[in-house]
Amino acid sequence: MELFENLSPRELMRKGGFDCECGVHHEAACEYLSIRRGAIEDLPEAVRAVGGSKAFIVCDKNTWKAAGEKAVQVLENAGIASTVFTVKENGYPKVEPDETSLGQIAMRFDTSCDVIVAVGGGVMNDLSKVFSLDVKLPQIVVGTAPSMDGFASNSSSMVVDGVKSTLYNRCPAGIVLDTEIMAQAPMRMLWAGLGDMAAKYISVCEWRISHLVTGEYYCPHVAELMRRALKKIMASAEGLARRDPDSVGAVAEGLVLSGFAMSFARISRPASGLEHYFSHIWDMMALERGKEADLHGIHVGVGTALTMDIFEGIKQLRPDREKALAHMAAFDQSAWEKEIRRVFGNVADTILDIEKTAKKNDPAKHAARLDRIISGWDEIRQIIADELPEKDWLLGKMRSTGMPLSPAEIGISRQDTVDAFLRSRDIRDKYMTSSLLWDLGVIEEFAERL
Repeated sequence: MELFENLSPRELMRKGGFDCECGVHHEAACEYLSIRRGAIEDLPEAVRAVGGSKAFIVCDKNTWKAAGEKAVQVLENAGIASTVFTVKENGYPKVEPDETSLGQIAMRFDTSCDVIVAVGGGVMNDLSKVFSLDVKLPQIVVGTAPSMDGFASNSSSMVVDGVKSTLYNRCPAGIVLDTEIMAQAPMRMLWAGLGDMAAKYISVCEWRISHLVTGEYYCPHVAELMRRALKKIMASAEGLARRDPDSVGAVAEGLVLSGFAMSFARISRPASGLEHYFSHIWDMMALERGKEADLHGIHVGVGTALTMDIFEGIKQLRPDREKALAHMAAFDQSAWEKEIRRVFGNVADTILDIEKTAKKNDPAKHAARLDRIISGWDEIRQIIADELPEKDWLLGKMRSTGMPLSPAEIGISRQDTVDAFLRSRDIRDKYMTSSLLWDLGVIEEFAERL
C-alpha cells in the first residue's frame, strides 16, 4: 500500500486516489489548488481547469469587499463573464448557513453559469457546496480568511430545522487562497482558524477512543495526515498575530490538509470532537434567542480549552462499574426530555427524534460500551497520552496570539457552558468525551469542573 500521509497537498489531489488497508478508498475531488501571495490572479486558470466558462459568484457584503470585487475584475480581464449574488442576512445579525440562505441562492441563480465560485470562509463555502451539488456544477472557493478547515472537506456545517448538522456532499473542485488577502482579515478570524485547528488534537484522540468503545471506523493514515496538518499550523501560530502572509500560507496549507483528511475519511470525525459541540450548541442557542453567535473557530478554541481541562480530570479517573450501572439505572427519561426542551426550545423535537434512532440511552447498549471501556481503560489512557499535548503548552500557544480561551471572554454564561457540555451527546449520534463520562456515570461531576 502506498502511504499518503506525507505527500504534498497537490500530490494528495491525484486522480484515482489511494487504496488503503483500512478498507476505504481515499480520494479528494479537488482538481485545482493555489495557495500563495497574489493567488486570486489564478482564479481564471481555476475556472478553466474545472471546465467552467461563466461564473456564478456567491458572497456576502463583507466578502464582496474583501475579495469579491477583485475576483470579478480578474475574471473580466481574462475574458470570463460572471454573475454576482450577495446573500442577505434575512433578519439575523449575519448570514446563516440555513435553508433560507440556500433558497436565496437557488432563486437568484443564473442558469447560464456553469461554475459556482464561493467568495468567503465557512458559511459561503458550505452554502455553495450544497448548492453546487444540487445543480450538479463544479464549485471553486476563494478564501478570504484562514478561519476554518472546510476549504477542502467533503462536508458542510449547516443549520437544518434549527439544528447544527453536518451534510456530506463533496470537496470543492478548485481552491484559491490568496495569503495577502487572508492576512488582512479581522484578527478574530485569524484566531478562529487557529482555534479550529488546535481542536484536532482532541478530535483524533476521541476518534481512537470511539473506535475502541463502539467499533467506529478509524484509519491510522488519515489520523496521521491530520497530525501533520496540526504540526504545520502550530509551528506558524505566532506569525498569525503579525499578519505575516507566509505564516498565513502555512496555516492555510494546514487547513487544506485537514479538509483532505475529512474527505479521505468521508466523515468529519478526524476534525471534530467535543470541542466542536460546544460551538454547535452555542450557535443553536444564539439562533433560538435571535442573537449573533461568535465565529465558529472562536467557539471551538474556547471549547478546546474546556475539553483539555476535562481530560486532565479523566487522567485521574478510575472506572467504577457499580457507579456507572447505578447512574444508568437512575436515568429518568421524562426528566431528560424536560432538559432537552429547556435547552433547545423550538428544535427540541428534532433532538428527541435523534435518540429514537440512535438509542444512546438504551441500558443494553450502555452495558456493552461499559464492558469495553473497563476492559480497555489502560489503552484509553495510553491513547490520551499519545494524542494530547500538555495543556499548558497548547493553551500557551493559543494565548500568545491574543485569542480568548474562556467562555466569559466571549460572553458565554456558566449555565450555557454546562448545558452545552451535558447536552453535547444528544444532538448527534457520535461518541465523544461527554459520552464516555456519561457511560461512566460521572458526567455531572465533570460539569462542576466547568
